[in-house]
This record gives sequence, structure tokens and C-alpha cells, in this order.
Amino acid sequence: MTAIVAMHCGNSADLNSDMDTLKSLYWQDDKLILLDQTRLPLTEAYIECSDFRRVADAIRRLEVRGAPAIGAAAAYALVLGAREIVQEGQSLARQLPAIAAELQNTRPTAVNLSWAIRRMMQVFDQCTQSLSASDMVTRLAGEAELIAIEDEAVNTKIAQYGAALFTKPTTLLTHCNAGALATVAVGTALGVIHQAWLEGHVAGVYADETRPLLQGARLTAFELSRQGIPVTLITDNMAAWVMRTGRVQAVIVGADRIARNGDAANKIGTYGLAVLAQAHQIPFYVAAPLSTFDFSINNGNSIPIEERHPDEVCFFGGVRTAPKGINVFNPAFDVTPAGLITGIITESGVLTAPYDTVIAQLNKQHNGEEL
Repeated sequence: MTAIVAMHCGNSADLNSDMDTLKSLYWQDDKLILLDQTRLPLTEAYIECSDFRRVADAIRRLEVRGAPAIGAAAAYALVLGAREIVQEGQSLARQLPAIAAELQNTRPTAVNLSWAIRRMMQVFDQCTQSLSASDMVTRLAGEAELIAIEDEAVNTKIAQYGAALFTKPTTLLTHCNAGALATVAVGTALGVIHQAWLEGHVAGVYADETRPLLQGARLTAFELSRQGIPVTLITDNMAAWVMRTGRVQAVIVGADRIARNGDAANKIGTYGLAVLAQAHQIPFYVAAPLSTFDFSINNGNSIPIEERHPDEVCFFGGVRTAPKGINVFNPAFDVTPAGLITGIITESGVLTAPYDTVIAQLNKQHNGEEL
């Protein structure tokens, strides 16, 4: 069951309010509270989720989005599922894996989703013989909270490492949304921008509109404006000219999955930006936590690319803008080859080529192995 509490955003002066009041999700009174990002920037509405099915729907509908945020949301959804199983007197061992599988299938590209679910199920497997059913729900709730808390610390480190790349006022370009709305805290790419802004090293930001769902226009422009950071909105096909005319000195984006060789999947249009950045000799940075790395795949060819409903392309603002019955290709993501990436900003520092070597080392550290 769900409830929605809506708060209408005020005039432009309100955009300078404290960004800390805007949370993508939080846990309260045994419910997961999600900020409905499909209604931004006009309406700030929160969805109260008391069962895992509603969280799964929210992930599919992009009411909650961004790789780290949907990972945390899925972790809390497993808690809701486990609690429902126990309340109904059913077997956690039989029912919880099915719920985990349903959640994992909500969106295929962002690896943080499967990472969070796998981590939660590992806790379940490790404790299933030693804890009662009710205690297991409590244990899973603690792990979900830990995932959220860790994301806050990770965001802070990414912001600090990324901001150190900029030592003088720089104008940046970003794509889609990799800010507080995409994580549990300040964000990845936008977290870097915010920290660099606080240090006096951001002159301004160009935000791609990010068709077809306008995450740049609706979300990134919204976030940066609230933080008081000068932001200029452009349509996606203006990026080349913005670079050509010298308005941008660096590009920074987030990621939804990074392969072992450094190939990075992100919102559709990112690959084109990387090609443009190389053509104009502009550094291109990816900011992402270690949970976004998929150490099981060698390169980006193995990253599954989600294809979404044609209506996202055929309608704009609820108005049909394409002929009925037209064929539509609507991939939600593309893959940027590692050779186009100047650096990958993580909570362990900024990775640079050769990525296959440094990511292999990172994998060993991640698994606690000796280097």
C-alpha cells in the first residue's frame, strides 16, 4: 500500500533552499519513503511504500532512479518483503529468493541493484540458521540501513577526490542526473560539482536536457539551482557547439555499470558526449562508486542495455509528437569505451588508464586479497 504526500515547489527564490531537505529516499516508521522524481520539478511528492511490490513499481516507473538510489531502495524493499512473509506465517527460505528475483528484474542495466540484493541475500544465507524469523527481519533492516549510510560516506569521498581535479574556475558539462536524487546523499557527478563549487573552482555548469525523459532539465537543473550553482540548460544536440565555442572545459557524468576494462554504461547520449569531448580535447570524467563496477564482465559488450516503452519517445509533455504506429528504438543507456574516459572518480581515488590493470587491483582490494 502507498500514500502520497505532495508539496508544490514555490517560486524561483525557493530554489536556493537547503539541498539537504531533498532526499531521494529514507526509512521511517517501517516504511520506505520515496521522492517521486517523475513529478519534479513542479511538485515535490513523497510516496510511502509499505510493501515490496510498490517499491518494484517505483523502480520500473523511474519514481526512484539512479544506480545507487535504486540499489538502496531494493535493499529496503527486501526488508518489506521479509516482514510480509513473516506476518503471513510463510517460509523466508522459500519466499524471499523469489522476491529478490522480482526486484532484480525491475531494471537490467544498473549493477548497483543486483549488488544490493546480492549483499542482502548473503546476509540472509549467513544468518538463516542462527536467527528467528522476526530477528532476521531486524537483521535485514540493519543491513539495508548500512547500505544507505555507506552510500553517504562514499558520496563524500567521491566529491572530495573529484573536486581536487579542478584547481581554477572551470565550466563543466553534465548529462542526465547523478546528484542527490540519484543516490542517498549528495550524488556522484553532481557531488563533485557541488564540492568544487564550494572550493571556488566551478564557474558554471551546462546541463544537457537528456531526452527522452528530461532528467537533465527536470532534475539536474533543479538540483544545481537549489544549490545556487550557475546552471545553463541546453538540448542534447547543442553540446557539440557548446564545446566548439569554448564554453566548456570538462565533462563529468555518472555511470550505471562499469566493466573490468573501464567501459562505462550511462544514460543514452553519454557515449556521444565522450566522442565530442575527445574531438575537442576536453577531459571526460565518470564518477561512480565501487558498487557500480561489475567485476564479472570483461568489457562493455556484456552490459545489458534496457530498452524502454516507445511512448517515452512518441510523447512530449503528455502530447503525442510522433505518428501513431511509428517504429521506435528507445535504449535507456549506451556504453562509453574506456579509451574515451580521462578518469573514473571513485571513493578509492581517481582511476586512470590502463583501466584493466587498475580495476583488477581494485577488485583484489574489494575482495580483501593481497596485492
